[in-house]
Amino acid sequence: MKFTGKTLWITGASSGIGRAVAVELSTKKCHLILSSRKREDLEKVAILCQKKGSTTSVIPFDLGDSASIDQSVKMVLEAGACIDGLYHFGGISQRSYANETSIAVDRKLFEVNFFGTIELTKKVLPSMIENGGGQIAVTTSIVGKFGFPYRSSYAATKHALHGFFESLRAENVTNKVLVSMIIPGRVKTNISVNALDKYGNHHNKMDEGQDKGMSPEAAARTIVKKLEKEKKEILVGGRELMMVHIRRFFPRLYYYLANKVKPL
Repeated sequence: MKFTGKTLWITGASSGIGRAVAVELSTKKCHLILSSRKREDLEKVAILCQKKGSTTSVIPFDLGDSASIDQSVKMVLEAGACIDGLYHFGGISQRSYANETSIAVDRKLFEVNFFGTIELTKKVLPSMIENGGGQIAVTTSIVGKFGFPYRSSYAATKHALHGFFESLRAENVTNKVLVSMIIPGRVKTNISVNALDKYGNHHNKMDEGQDKGMSPEAAARTIVKKLEKEKKEILVGGRELMMVHIRRFFPRLYYYLANKVKPL
C-alpha cells in the first residue's frame, strides 16, 4: 500500500491513536478525510496535517448516529472522492462489572464500536470495489482476543469486529480490498478517562497501566509502517501484548493471570 496521492478516511481523528496516525500519514503527501464528533479538534488536526504536506477535509459525524453516518458518506462520495483507505479509530471503552452494567450501556457500546463502524464500512465499500480496491483497517484491542475483567461488552464489541472484518477480508480477496486488524495494548490516550461506567457516565480516571503505556505517536509509526506492508494483524504496545500469546498457547496461565486483576 502506497499512501502518496491517495485519499484516506480516518475516524477518531481528533485525539489519541487516530489523531497520531493522521499526523503520521500526513507526511506521505496524501489527502486525509478527518472524522470524529468534535469539529473544533478536527480543525486543529487538519492544520497540523496540512503543515506536514497533506491536504485535508474535515467531516464530523457521530458513529452512534446512523443518519449522521449516512449524511457524511453522501457528502464525501458526492464530492467525487475515491476512498483508497478507510481507517477506523473511533470508539468508546468500559470500566464496570458485567452484572452491574445497564443494558443501555451495553447497547451504546455496540452501537458505536460495532454497528457504527460496520455501517460506515458498508456504505464506503461498494465505491471502493468499483474503483479497483483499497485498504480497510479497524482498531480492536488485545481484549478483542480474550475476555478481561471490567470490559465485558467492550471486549464483546471487539470480538465482533474481528469476526466481521475477517469475514469481509475473505469475501473480498478478488475485489483487491485489503483488511488489517489493528490490535493495541496499552497506549497512553484518554480511552480510560472517557470509558463508560455502569451508568453510562464517563469513568474520568486514567488507568495506571494506560498512563505508563506507549505514546500515541510511537504507536502510529508502527501502525503506518505495517499498513504499508499490508499486515493482516498489527499488534502495537508493550509487554502486555504477551497476553495474546499466553492466551493462545498457555490458557491455564492466562486464566490464572486474569483472575489476579485488581478490582475497580
